[in-house]
Amino acid sequence: MVQDASIYLAGKKLYGDDFTQEQIEEWFKHEAEGYADLWASDYEKYNYAYHKLNAYYGFRHLANHSMRTALGIGSAYGDELFPIAKRLEKITILDPSDTFADVREIAGTPSQYVKPNVQGDMPFEDAEFDLITSFGVLHHIPNVSYVVRECFRCLRPGGIFLLREPMVSMGDWTKPRPGLTKHERGIPLKILRQIVQEAGFEIQQEALCMFSATSAIASKLRIDPYNSRVATLADSALSRVFAWNDRYHRVKLREKFGPTSVYYVLRKPG
Repeated sequence: MVQDASIYLAGKKLYGDDFTQEQIEEWFKHEAEGYADLWASDYEKYNYAYHKLNAYYGFRHLANHSMRTALGIGSAYGDELFPIAKRLEKITILDPSDTFADVREIAGTPSQYVKPNVQGDMPFEDAEFDLITSFGVLHHIPNVSYVVRECFRCLRPGGIFLLREPMVSMGDWTKPRPGLTKHERGIPLKILRQIVQEAGFEIQQEALCMFSATSAIASKLRIDPYNSRVATLADSALSRVFAWNDRYHRVKLREKFGPTSVYYVLRKPG
């Protein structure tokens, strides 16, 4: 699908964001069941790995916000919403996979699953949700700018959008990459910042996280890094120290030491 990936790998343009309808449909065919096939097809073996990360960068900022309804984009079984589910009256999950469609409640809160529109249109009313979460999902989607604008439309004034995405290329996606879906790619930091601002969001927090060596070190220590508060805090410190390294496509060894993701707390004005 890519003729010349150099402009994308340089982080100057986001691959997929200007696709035609035909290209979007082709992309969607490959990504719809991608995450479920790789990691989440068997709930008995499924382990959500980011509870402490979400608590530190996201949920602790919601203490003073009233919330009744939440939309989880690509939230699989809804585990990411467990920590705040009891504060909600209803949870909606927007996910293309049939794997999760039978889930009817999340930590005791009623939930419903809705399949996304291939074009990115969300089948919801304006200002329908108090909270929207999207953790590591948008980089699986071609037309990121459009989907972010839809999130803005569906969020009530004063509502919060928690967003985490990889800001590195994740390798050259024109070639097979073990453990990754066919088209997923990170979103360059400057481009993602521009996308959320142009959609209308106020940036309440922009934090770099998921230092490149954290998972490897944690594995040796037999720690689940982002389900550990201590490891998450250590990762945060390392990410701040190496925040200068925001290069998108990291090839040389010295380029690879740095935070790999960005975590946003975004607010819709009003």
